[in-house]
Amino acid sequence: MERIITIDLKDYDEAMPRFRRPSVRAVIIRDSKAAMVYSQKYDYYKFAGGGIESNESHIHTLTREVSEETGLHIIPESVTELGSVLRVQRSLVNANEIFEQENFYYICSTDEAVGAQSLDEYESEEGFRLEYVDPHKAIEINRTHDHNGYDAMLIEREALVLEYLLDKRIL
Repeated sequence: MERIITIDLKDYDEAMPRFRRPSVRAVIIRDSKAAMVYSQKYDYYKFAGGGIESNESHIHTLTREVSEETGLHIIPESVTELGSVLRVQRSLVNANEIFEQENFYYICSTDEAVGAQSLDEYESEEGFRLEYVDPHKAIEINRTHDHNGYDAMLIEREALVLEYLLDKRIL
């Protein structure tokens, strides 16, 4: 998959060990709006998706994560590659480690029906909810609102992907 964006804070020592956490993200578009997960607690938008578990394909992870976070069901035949975003920075969890995350973005369609979410504890605490949002609004909120110290690079990553989608006239 083609890398479309690299975000590297270079706030680490190259000699530090790397923790790699690849993930998938779903770009779902309906009526010129993006289906995104909104965090009520931290006031930001993100594309549905999450970490790839061992022995799990990208498509299986994408389908599972989108269903859990939004209640939407992906149509597997609709899934096409968009590109990846590489994020590299000093770990927010372990200061002596580099956090490296390749985020694989896929454009996909879903069934019209929305099922129940199946959120884990932190997702429930954040108040994750599905919203079809105007991309300009999501970018503005991600860039200008106070997110109470939440992961700034995750939030900026999603704004950059939204700008990419707008620039390429995908959204």
